[in-house]
Amino acid sequence: MAKAIRQFEENLSLVDVVFEVIDARIPLTSQNPEIKRISADKPHLFIMTKRDLADPKLTSAWLEYFSDHNQPAIAIDAKTKFGVNNVISVISPLLREKIQREQDKGMKKRPIRAISVGVPNVGKSTVLNRLVNRRAAQVGNRPGVTKGQQWLKSSDKLELLDTPGILWPKFASQEVADKLALTGAIKESVFASDDIALYGLKQFRQLNPDGLKERYHLNEEDLTLSDVDLLLQITKRVGMRDDYERGSNRIIQDFRSGKIGHYTLDDPEMVMDNEKPND
Repeated sequence: MAKAIRQFEENLSLVDVVFEVIDARIPLTSQNPEIKRISADKPHLFIMTKRDLADPKLTSAWLEYFSDHNQPAIAIDAKTKFGVNNVISVISPLLREKIQREQDKGMKKRPIRAISVGVPNVGKSTVLNRLVNRRAAQVGNRPGVTKGQQWLKSSDKLELLDTPGILWPKFASQEVADKLALTGAIKESVFASDDIALYGLKQFRQLNPDGLKERYHLNEEDLTLSDVDLLLQITKRVGMRDDYERGSNRIIQDFRSGKIGHYTLDDPEMVMDNEKPND
């Protein structure tokens, strides 16, 4: 991660704009504070991926929140290419003055250069492949697939520099780590699967209890169980008897793939409440 941060800093002078790819299920949590610190003077676009897995109402609320805070952002579904073609139209106004200055100096017109950054497994490479209309960046449903950096040409209007996923050295809270682990940004080898499954079950009790009931054939009485007992009950229901570790991994994969329903773990209203000055 330190190497990836260093490479990002070294290449920042080569680009016009930063594409920070964030997860629509955790639009706040998946923002890397190191990226914001390093790229403070560069135009910055949030590309919210995995909108097909997120709560659509909260995705709209987050776009409104970013707009109110003068932060350019778009929400896309890279799998279907929904929204991907809007990237150029969104970033062009951000660079209008710079492009005009270059033209006034007699410089030759060139493509916009962008660097793509984000946490691991957020969907950066899928976005880039959609932008260039070919499988130029390696894609995988796990953290750490992109190992190095590579320039990709989208068109005569845009050139892209892909980078490995970047996490920051210390998370602000355990909840940040839990959200990143549940959505797939952290490798399975560094967390206990049952802890993350329990976290997910706790969230879905509030966000989408019907999704839990439908997916695992639960009843109302099942949802009155403790989180631990509910995990054991689901493990039995999916045919794994008392192997709660396998049951936990199944639950985590179901959360990540959207099989329990759409969800967004970050709420812009809570963020706005925290931003209000104390009386």
